[in-house]
Formats: sequence, C-alpha cells, structure tokens
Amino acid sequence: MIRFFTIYKKIKITLKMTGKRILYVSSDLFPFSSENPISLSVLKATKFMQSIGNDVRIFMPRFGVINERRHQLHEVIRLSGMNLVINDIDQPLLIKVASIPDARLQVYFIDNEEYFKRKAIDQDENEVFFLDNDERALFFTKGVLETVKRLNWKPDIIHIYGWISSLIPLYIKNFYKNDPVYQNVKIVVSIYNKPFKGFLNKDIIRKIKFDGIKSKQLKLLENPNYFNLIKLCMYFSDAIIKGDLFFPEEIENYIKVNKLLVLKYYPVEEIETVYQQFYKETILEQIN
Repeated sequence: MIRFFTIYKKIKITLKMTGKRILYVSSDLFPFSSENPISLSVLKATKFMQSIGNDVRIFMPRFGVINERRHQLHEVIRLSGMNLVINDIDQPLLIKVASIPDARLQVYFIDNEEYFKRKAIDQDENEVFFLDNDERALFFTKGVLETVKRLNWKPDIIHIYGWISSLIPLYIKNFYKNDPVYQNVKIVVSIYNKPFKGFLNKDIIRKIKFDGIKSKQLKLLENPNYFNLIKLCMYFSDAIIKGDLFFPEEIENYIKVNKLLVLKYYPVEEIETVYQQFYKETILEQIN
C-alpha cells in the first residue's frame, strides 16, 4: 500500500519547526532561472523555512544562461579549486555565490567551464539533448556534496528538485554512506511530470560504477530516460513530494510496488504550511 500523507486546510499548526538545517538542491531557482513550478516552489519554500528560524542553504548549477553581472555572482576562493573525478578525468570545481533579492539567503552555484559555460540548460539550439548531460549531473552531484562537507555543515534534511539533482540520493546512500556529514540525513525529492527530450548517455552506469557504487538499482539506467532516472532517485529517497497532479502509470506503479512515502500535490501557493508539517511530523519524527 502506498503511504500517502495528506494535510487538510482545517489543521492549524501550533508548533513551528525551527533550528533545523535544510539543504535545498535544485536545477532552478527564481530569479536566477525563469519562472516555472520548480523555481517558484524552491523560492517560496526556502524563504519561508528560513523566516521561521531554520538554517537554509541552497545549491544550483551555474548554467551559462545565468547573467553573473546582473545577479552579482562572485567566486568563493576558499571553496573553489577542488578537482572532481568524472569518467576518470579531473574536472576543476568552481563555487560562486549570490543572494536572493529581499531575502537573507545565499545561493551557492556549482560551476565548471567544461560543463556549464555553454549558453544553454540541457539541450543545444536544435533541441538536441547534450551527450554529456550524464557527466554534468555527476559533476553537480559531487560538487554539491563535497562543498557541503567543506562547509562543515551537517544537514538534517536534503530536499532536491530537478533531473540534474537526481543522483544525489544514490550517492548519499552509497558513496557517502559512512560519511559523518550525511549520517541520518533525511532525503526528500520533489518529482515533476516534465521529462527531458532524449536520453542520458548509456555509459552512465560505467561512470557511476567507477566511483565504487554497485547497487542493483543501477539497472534502471540501462534505459537512461527521464522516468527511469526519477525512479532511481525515488528509490534512495526517504520521501517523495508530487510537484504535479498527474504522472504516468509507470511512476505510480513504481511508487506503489516500492511502498514509497508520498506527499500528494499541492499548489505552490499552499506549500509553506504543508512542507513545514510534512518535514516536522513525517520526515523528522516518523522516519527512522
């Protein structure tokens, strides 16, 4: 049976969730990205969670379409300079930061000239999915998780959005499973019915196994399309939040078969109270 968590509007929360460390990792965040369900949801959730007394950190890719001058991005020298091994090649990690206007929220940007300099998100001018999107996701995953370690900041909750963040649960539960920074962290993923056009490179399994990850769930990536990537992400997460009302039958069946914990869809306008209660009463108090 699927474990659904439903919040009724009549419920009044009297105890706020405060003093928790929440890491948000997203492909999109307004105003650095265009207005869309992900970018607006992350903006609303992060501002609210910080406003009630939680320590919030945000990471996203520094896609080439982001205007660094307009948004006043600048490099953090003390966090940059690390080399991340992707497909047996050292790739330098650059960390840049900026602030969300009208909020005391700092955003960390994962950057690399090879993967993020191009003036596009995930496809070229002919709408062809980039062949190295698998490596871009791997670099982003490692970049986020290694930078959080450098910050010496142990999150209580990691909430991820967007396909490029989808390998984070896999790496936390396998590659970083013995790392004190990620011990007992709860992983939440917001899923959306907005598949990318194309497939990840079929070499992605080999590249992941290069890091010593040998999970049987990697079989999902033998057909590396959007929904199989989402299945892999959900499998290693502690809870799922539906960012859309409807999903393909294959996703609904996967949730049911694996008895995953699911929060049903709520409009962006309602997520502040809903997310707070879901984090506090379900993620932190019910999941061991």
